[in-house]
Parts: sequence; C-alpha cells; structure tokens
Amino acid sequence: MGEGKVAVVGAGFIGRGWIIAFARAGLAVSVWSRSRATSESALDYVRQVLPELAVQGLLNGRDPESVLASISIVDSIESAVEDATHIQENLTEDVELKRAILSRLDTLAAPDAVIASSTSALVPTLIMSHLSGRHRCIVAHPLNPPHLIPATEVVPHPWNTQEVIDRTCATLEAAGQKTVLLRKEIDGFVVNRLQAALLNEAFRLVANGYASIGDVDTAVKDGLALRWSFMGPFETIDLNATHGVRDYVERNDGLFRNLLSQMRDPVDWKEPLDTIERDRRAALPSDQLRARRIWRDKRLAALSAHKSDADRSIDEARVSQ
Repeated sequence: MGEGKVAVVGAGFIGRGWIIAFARAGLAVSVWSRSRATSESALDYVRQVLPELAVQGLLNGRDPESVLASISIVDSIESAVEDATHIQENLTEDVELKRAILSRLDTLAAPDAVIASSTSALVPTLIMSHLSGRHRCIVAHPLNPPHLIPATEVVPHPWNTQEVIDRTCATLEAAGQKTVLLRKEIDGFVVNRLQAALLNEAFRLVANGYASIGDVDTAVKDGLALRWSFMGPFETIDLNATHGVRDYVERNDGLFRNLLSQMRDPVDWKEPLDTIERDRRAALPSDQLRARRIWRDKRLAALSAHKSDADRSIDEARVSQ
C-alpha cells in the first residue's frame, strides 16, 4: 500500500490491532482516543509486539522501527481525521455513543473520506441513517485481534455508493485483510451468527451433562478447527463426500435433520454458567488471564505465519506440477 493516511479513532483491544494492520501496510496512522492514556497504552502494546511479529514475518518485510515511525498519537479528533482517506472508528458498543461519534466524524472528515465503524453487532442503518454523509459511512467489523486474524466483515447499507464499498474493501485488503462482504445487513452479521450457533450448542452439551467444557473445547480446537483454519464449512463438506457437496447433503440429510430437530430451542446460557466459570477458573485462575491472552496472540501469530508459508509453498508446488 504505502500511501495515504488512516485515522484510528478509539485505541482499545480492536483499535490497537488496527494500528498495527494499517501501519505495517505503510500507511500513516493517526491515533485518537477519548483518553490520551488509552492511546499511550495502545502504542506501548504495539511497541511490545512488533518484534515478535517481525520474527514471524508478519510485518510485510518492514522492521519494527519503520512501522512505529508510521504511527502518531494526537490530542484532538480534528487532528486525527485531517487529510485521512479512511477513518476506522472503534468505540464502545453503545448505540447513542456510536451515533454521536459518527456524527462528529462526518462533520470533520474530508468529503471523500470513508468512515468505517468496527461495531461487532450494530447494523449500519441503526447508527448511520441520521448522517448527512451516510453514503460514505460503512461497517467494517474485524475479528479480534485484527492484526492477527485477517478477516473483516464489510456491511453496507442502502445509502452506500458502490464506490465507497469498493474503496473500503480495497483499503482493507491492501492492509492484509480478507473481506467478507454482506449482501444486506443482518443482526450480528456473519461471524457472530456462526459463533452464536456453535456456542449455543456448546452450552447445551454442558448444561445437559453430555460433555465437560474441556472436552467441548477439545472437540473444536483439536477437531473441527484444524480443517476450519484453512477451509470453510462449505468447502469442508464438498471434500467430505465422493461426489462433492450434493452427495454430502443427500447422504447426511436424515442425520442432520434429526440433530437439528434437537437444536431448535435456544439454551439459557446463564443456567450452566456457575459450572462453566468454576471449571474455567480451575483451569485458568483470573490472575493468569492477561498472560494467557499474550500466549493466545503468540499462537495466532505463529499460525498466521504458518498459513502464509503453507499457502505459498503448496501453491508454488501445485503450479510446478
């Protein structure tokens, strides 16, 4: 990428990941938070993790110092958005707060700047319909952390122009993201709806005594997730039957109809929560949560690096055959 300026508005868990994603793409990144301390903390985090990302080959060939040099913390939202071509807003999931900050950004930003919200569940018509520049405002929801999980949901609304949709996707893809473009808005978008379905069944299995939380976690991380780390559910079933996806559905239609008839009712997640929390705290005491998050991010970095290397080497081998 290497050109332009991005404003990151709100530098919490999501914002600090965006800072890295945009800065390592060569963009100038201007950071503003409602608290200067939040921005400073984000910059400290970035400074700490860049060497590890460099070791894993996740800085696009750049060194940590040059990435850091692309980042500046500013004390006013006006300075943050000045000359920015893309603005990534990451404030708390509160409807009125989102509407207020987006109104301010719409007033301050250059007329041709794209304003994207990282909201994880609020549909764009709910938080953007009141804006005079709503045509250039859009939802761009990443997974956490965005610098390690390179998928972002782009959720347009009826007032968006195709140019804004295309520019948003182009900016995100140039920053290393793979975009999931929704054709129309829906509560929770794609990722959280898929996650909700899996979580609901996980809670059911524990609440009704079929499996422990450890065994459910194992079934996912050492079972389903190995395939899902490089294939989606449709490709998975397409390859799991001799003649592809239709063959899979026809073979397993009765099985899944029976299972789904047992899964129709939502589970009260609070019912088994005492048991789940007890077992999780036995496995990981509260005072170790921060250290485990650092471990998680290192594992994600290693997995991301492995996937990139595997994609390259396996694709090159396929071409040479």
